[in-house]
Amino acid sequence: MPEPIDFSSHRQPAIAPTKSAAQLRELAYAQIKQRIISCEFRPGDAINEAQLTATLGLGRTPIHQALHRLEVEGMVTIMPRKGVMVTALSLNDVLDMIEVRVSNEQLCIKLAVERAHDSEIQAMRDILERTPALLAKHDVAGLMSLDLQFHMSISAAAHNRVLAELLRNLHEKQARFWYLTLSENHHSERIYHEHLQILEALEQRDGDAAVAAVHHHIDDFRRAIMRTL
Repeated sequence: MPEPIDFSSHRQPAIAPTKSAAQLRELAYAQIKQRIISCEFRPGDAINEAQLTATLGLGRTPIHQALHRLEVEGMVTIMPRKGVMVTALSLNDVLDMIEVRVSNEQLCIKLAVERAHDSEIQAMRDILERTPALLAKHDVAGLMSLDLQFHMSISAAAHNRVLAELLRNLHEKQARFWYLTLSENHHSERIYHEHLQILEALEQRDGDAAVAAVHHHIDDFRRAIMRTL
């Protein structure tokens, strides 16, 4: 399973010229995607390819290829002779994603309750124990990174690779919406407590409580999005 994007690192050093074309292409894709998801490039913003090439220290070809890949994923729109624009956020799109996510995350947590190793559950607790320090600093990028790590650790603990990949894609597509809601301190704190409830049910191997906690967590996200957009 591909590694989740680390939202806590926004600035990267210049790329050494020894990188292969494939590595440069993948690095360009990951860095541009990170900036879109974290809303450094906000919905509706125009992306200047020449400026982006200079900022990332990469050639035009990997930047161009990365932007076309992101267009396929719906994150940017390439307009011939006009340029590249970050795709706008659509409430209908995120509600559709939530509808798919809720059923699949409930399945995921049920499988995790049955299949997770104790070491995997401890790793989830280790992730959550880093949250209070980030809340105190209001580190939105760090909180986003931990949120994705927590959910991906649950997916891994379900031991179903197809389900894990589906949920990874959904989480990355929803990350821009998360960024908007995490900017509110009270919502960030609520998410942390919801994560604790999910983890406690998982530690107790209580499938019904775990499913209920996941459903509440996702529904709270839905309500936060509807308030924000």
